[in-house]
Amino acid sequence: MNFIFRTALPAEYADADRVLRAAFTPYMQRLGREIPADYYKWLPAAIERSDVFVAEEGGLVVGVAATERRETGLFLDRLAVDPVKQGTGLGRWLLDRLDEVARARGDRTVSLVTAEMMDHLIRLYSSHGFKIVRRGLPDHGRDTHMRVHMMKPL
Repeated sequence: MNFIFRTALPAEYADADRVLRAAFTPYMQRLGREIPADYYKWLPAAIERSDVFVAEEGGLVVGVAATERRETGLFLDRLAVDPVKQGTGLGRWLLDRLDEVARARGDRTVSLVTAEMMDHLIRLYSSHGFKIVRRGLPDHGRDTHMRVHMMKPL
């Protein structure tokens, strides 16, 4: 792997949007939902805040990590790997880079939420040191699939 990890640039909004949509379309379909056109309307502001990171390979964005800074630590809002790169270890590599970002900021934890039915994602995050801290229905109310809240101490 010859990936470069860095904060996303404003000019890369379309690339980040493309990777997020490609990676999350199957996830959303399993939840019985489609990705609306304005689903990632928050992305330009998150890029401006330097809360979005990309994995670049050969000049192409192939991975995206959208984060939020919270009081207790870094919240991983979205982790997306271009479908052509899934299964290559890029997701794990991105998680390692995010740990480095969080530690450099002085964060004590990294946390995330995923759908309970996505057992492959729960296995991925668990193998990276995340523990399940609670389960519950999503706050947004757009579907009734249980969510798994996970946290990793740093």
